[in-house]
Formats: sequence, C-alpha cells, structure tokens
Amino acid sequence: MKHYLDFEKPIMELQRRLEELKQQPEQHAIGVSWAEEIKLLEAKIEEARRQIFTNLTPWQRVQLARHPKRPYSLDYLRQTFTGFEELHGDRMYSDDRAFVGGFARLGDQRVMVIGTQKGRDTKENILRNFGSAHPEGYRKALRLMRMADKFSLPIITLIDTAGAYPGIGSEERHIGEAIAVNLREMMLLEVPIITAVIGEGGSGGALGVAVSDRVLILENAYYSVISPEGCAAILWKDRAASPKAAAALKITAGDLKELGLVDEVVPEPLGGAHNDYAAAASSLKEALLRNLAEIQALPVPQRLKGRYDKFRAFGRVTEPQAVAA
Repeated sequence: MKHYLDFEKPIMELQRRLEELKQQPEQHAIGVSWAEEIKLLEAKIEEARRQIFTNLTPWQRVQLARHPKRPYSLDYLRQTFTGFEELHGDRMYSDDRAFVGGFARLGDQRVMVIGTQKGRDTKENILRNFGSAHPEGYRKALRLMRMADKFSLPIITLIDTAGAYPGIGSEERHIGEAIAVNLREMMLLEVPIITAVIGEGGSGGALGVAVSDRVLILENAYYSVISPEGCAAILWKDRAASPKAAAALKITAGDLKELGLVDEVVPEPLGGAHNDYAAAASSLKEALLRNLAEIQALPVPQRLKGRYDKFRAFGRVTEPQAVAA
C-alpha cells in the first residue's frame, strides 16, 4: 500500500481515480476513449507531481526524509553496491543492529560500507532501535573503519538517523565519549572517506560517522544539530512551530550546500527516492564513484589536511567591517 503525505493529497486523489478507471473501463468519460482518458489522468498525475515536488518547503522535505517507504541503508547496499558481507560486533559489549557494516564493492572498487539502519515494521524497529545507535554501535563502526584503514579500503558511510540513542543505558556506556573518539579517529584515517546523508541526519548521532573527505546529501534529506520539533519546543515552546523551525535552521540540501556544510546534492527521482529505488540507487552510485575517484587522486597528506580544514571551518562567523567615522 502506498503511503501519501499530507501535501501529496492531490496526487493521491488522481491516482485513486486512475485505479478505479483501470478496474472499470466502462465508466470512462463520454466522448473520450478509455485509453485516452487514462493518458489524460497519467499526464495530470505527472504534472501535479512536478508542481508539488519542485516547490517543496523545508518542512515538507523533512517529512520526505522520514518517509516510511524511503530506501534505507540496506536497500542501497543491495542496489548501489554488490557483494556485501556484513560484519558484527564491537568486540567490547555487543552488536548494535542500528548500524550495519561490512565489505562490499562499489563498481570495481572494494570498499568498507557502514550505515545506520531503521526498521520497516514494529518488530524490525525494535531490533534496529529505530536507527538510533548505542555507544557499541559507534564502537563497531570505528572497528570497521580501522580495519578498512589497515587494508587500504575506502570507507563509505550512509546516514539515516534521528540521532544517537539518549537512554540511560546509552549514557552509562558513555555515548558522548564513543562519538567523540570517532570524530578524532576519523580525522586521522588515511584512506578516502565519503559520507552520504540518505534520509535524516540528526545531531552527533550523524556526525559520529560523518568526518569525511566529501559529504554528499540526497535532495530530500536533511542534516542538522537538532530536529525541527526539538528546536520548536525550545524556541517557541510549541512543537506546532516545527515548520517555522525547519525553515530557520537551514537544514535542507540546498541550504547546506550554499553554507558549505555539504559538498554535493545528489538528485532524487521526481516525487522522492521512495518512488523509484533503482533510480535513486543509480544516482547515488554515480556520485560516489565520481567523488571517490577525485579523492583517490590526492596525496594522503593533502587529503588529511583538506578533511581537517573542512571541519575546522564549520561555524565560522564573518562580522561586517566597522565603517570609519
């Protein structure tokens, strides 16, 4: 069953009429053939989709990033990559299933892929903890990244998480320390690192595997230090102000690219990645291969300096010069 967001209701209504027409061809409009009416409705659906998805607000893009049918890391691992062999455990506490990672191939290139993973139903969401990792998840990710560095394999990280898990157990096992160690160690890894934000990119939970040479973001993903709901609750004391917060935070792909916080916006199929997994996977593959080739051409010292400079520049403020009296 298709899932429609509120702003997609015009498309939903046209789609419903199209399905009814296909099931009952004798009820087509007078003076228009059944095939012609289907073509007219399909054209209307395509035009409505184009009108809606080329004029999305920041809040609507946040809703798309959270779409329950949106492709997750494992979906891209099946279509963008080949030969995925999953590795488990942090060798310290347990195997956090909110992270998936292992060896794979990107085209002809052997890589290490690590991604946050949400669930499709209640059972899988409990298994994956809704894509919010515990400290052991970040330690597992770091173990795999160190292995990749040892064997000179490029690292690809896929991000789709609302944030790290904030529960008591997570704090007891030092979630802040686990993320901080990842930030430090990723800055020093000598192999190429590329991050792709494929859905939600929330807070330190996302940044903990995103210290990279290139940060890519899908067209309808977002990347932010706080969710729009959290921002609205703090600044306006009302979660209903989430659309206003989403606009103020500048968290969508276009804004992030303009601010220099991401390196490239990866286009999605019209209507969002959930409408065409194959096209979304192909678009991501092309961007990853192109950026990886560019990064691999750089000497290691230049690559490490570029990575360091990129993240040190975040948050820089330029104040206007005072006008002389």
